[in-house]
Amino acid sequence: MTRPAETPSVPALDLKAQYRAIRDEVEPMILELMESQQFVLGANVAGLEEEVAAYCGASHAVGCASGTDALLLPLMAWGIGPGDEVITSPFTFFATAGVIWRLGARPVFVDIDPGSYNLDPSRLADAISPRTRAIIPVHLYGQAADMDPINAIAADRGLKVLEDAAQAIGAGYEGKRAGVLGHASAFSFYPSKNLGGFGDGGLITTEDAELASRMKRLRVHGMEPKYYHAEVGLNSRLDALQAAVLRIKLRHLDAWTAGRRALAESYRDLFEAAGLLGLVTLPTELPGRVHVYNQFVIRVDAELRDPLRARLSESQIGSEIYYPIPLHLQECFAPLGHKAGDFPASERAAGETIALPMYPELPTQAARRVVEAVAGFYRDRGLLPSRREHAA
Repeated sequence: MTRPAETPSVPALDLKAQYRAIRDEVEPMILELMESQQFVLGANVAGLEEEVAAYCGASHAVGCASGTDALLLPLMAWGIGPGDEVITSPFTFFATAGVIWRLGARPVFVDIDPGSYNLDPSRLADAISPRTRAIIPVHLYGQAADMDPINAIAADRGLKVLEDAAQAIGAGYEGKRAGVLGHASAFSFYPSKNLGGFGDGGLITTEDAELASRMKRLRVHGMEPKYYHAEVGLNSRLDALQAAVLRIKLRHLDAWTAGRRALAESYRDLFEAAGLLGLVTLPTELPGRVHVYNQFVIRVDAELRDPLRARLSESQIGSEIYYPIPLHLQECFAPLGHKAGDFPASERAAGETIALPMYPELPTQAARRVVEAVAGFYRDRGLLPSRREHAA
């Protein structure tokens, strides 16, 4: 007697699928690198810097050890430190505010626009004080923040703008790509990113040659020339292995982005066909933007969010929450004096959002399973007509 075939799981992210497609390009390069024994900085890092700068339309790029350091290095180069304030979003990954705090500066939060999840420019001016030095808008989930009004306010007040583009390589804003929308832009190459390495890695783009030069010095302990240190920097060198892998992956990035965007459209069609649009809020792609869907994040009533995730898990469907606790309510930032209710749009998003499986190799049939599981959850609660009623 044969057993029925098990239903395959649908992971939130499948990096193995991506690797299988590029294995024949990557493995010879790794062997070549091993033969060279040149593992830190060097020709591959310089090549990646040149290629990513060209991809973004930027003049300069500086590789570093992580996306966190890609946020930290520009702030260090601008001399931001104790007594300074830097404005950013409370609804983002911890590093965005963590690098501000690490330098002894104060993170100042501005609530998000609930449709895009990005910093709300209409609230920005009220957060600026005489101590404000910079603004870090986050291009969350792969969609650029509304940079024109942010840049206009920054220019009027003499502030630096650092794009947190960790999730947004290739994202478009009014005909430009993330990477040239501020004074500097920070990218992450963590494996889960649209352009991910085989470990940690980061990069900064900028039009400012002097800034690029200083960041290159800061990433090697402030050393220039060798063993001479005019200032104290970091050990934040990008590994040649990561750079070599990323150079190969960069060739595929536009195709992968197209796959992500096609999957997002499939999800939209499937959610609409299932009659879920009044129950589930889908991602919004704003005019003038090119969303690259590092995540496909839906929004549901807060009391249903965790039960829905449990149903997805029972159905062997992966999901994630980005991010369950907004930064102003994190314990380590208690000295800032914030309380629940201070940034209501961010707090609601933290309680209502779920990231569904999103990667370019995800088959349409798997996306259909995801949406069917969501629909089944709502049908079981009497919130969605049965299939028979829906067909009628």
